[in-house]
Amino acid sequence: MLPALLIYNLAMTVIDGAVVAFVRRRTLAAWLTGSATVPIAAIVLALGVGVPLVGTRMGVLRLLADGLFFHMLIVLVIGAVLLWRIHGKTAILSAILAVSVLAIAIDAFLIEPQWLVVQRLEIASEKITRPVRLVVLADLQTDHFSDYEHMVFRRALSERPDVLLLAGDYLQASPERRRQIRDDFRERLGSAFSPSAAAYAVRGNVDRDDWAELFSGTPIVAVERTRTFDLGEIQLTCLAWRQSFWPNLAVPAAPSGKYHVVLGHSPAYARGRIEADLLLAGHTHGGQVRLPLLGSVPKMPHMPRAWMAGRHQLPSGATLVVSRGVGMERDEAPRLRFLCRPELVVIDLVPLAATPTPRSP
Repeated sequence: MLPALLIYNLAMTVIDGAVVAFVRRRTLAAWLTGSATVPIAAIVLALGVGVPLVGTRMGVLRLLADGLFFHMLIVLVIGAVLLWRIHGKTAILSAILAVSVLAIAIDAFLIEPQWLVVQRLEIASEKITRPVRLVVLADLQTDHFSDYEHMVFRRALSERPDVLLLAGDYLQASPERRRQIRDDFRERLGSAFSPSAAAYAVRGNVDRDDWAELFSGTPIVAVERTRTFDLGEIQLTCLAWRQSFWPNLAVPAAPSGKYHVVLGHSPAYARGRIEADLLLAGHTHGGQVRLPLLGSVPKMPHMPRAWMAGRHQLPSGATLVVSRGVGMERDEAPRLRFLCRPELVVIDLVPLAATPTPRSP
């Protein structure tokens, strides 16, 4: 990735210099042309450099983020300075755009990635005779177990879950760093985690074969293969990570009278024949970048765009809940979230005729 970054940023710096030289003509047309040239060049170069040298979509996005949030900002600031005395209104517009780009960058890279929100849902069912609280934690996906990750676990426990469900993707780091991070993860997890609740974790697609070692010595049951657990009124089915991506997966119904919850990493399995009351998943990060009116920018295969996040009623009558996750894509990806805050999902299952009773964390 480093050679691609060096080549890309060197090429963009040359383009920045050419655009600034052009804008020095101090005309509105020069500023408009120069301001349009930088984002276009950023996209073209990200594809031209990223595809052959990196070969991944996330690597291309990393280069594009450099072009839009760094090089574009520089050109807008210099344009505002050069045009200030001759084209005051254009200079002000350039300055406003520069501030906007900077504000978006600060929000996306520094604020939103750790601006955790707790999403609370309530689901009533005639199969439930007493309130049961589920807490879903998805996509930690960290390469450094910091105070933020520690806070996430503390916050999850502070919700007093009856069942804690972890939906996969815990570490995303190079093989050299995984062992060190895994030990740190387990040490901190052990000190923060002493829940009296049942706790289950499934594997995600970025997790390696030794992922279950993260939870050794903790109360969390790591589920590698699809298994079913009897939790009283609730039957919990935890899916193997590959099966969660099968759009034609079949999961049989729970015994009569039991409320059936299915936990998988990807929501794609919800397109299958899933005989359950509640389907839970993560994986999507809510898109990680969402745009006003358009919603999530990326689209996952084998499922509707609407399933990128939130609560959905399925034709079968079941409820699908997809978490935006608490972390973000790492490795070659730009480390940002925009209009897509990380979330813990708290689901209260209540008797159908029950009057909602607030439950303090």
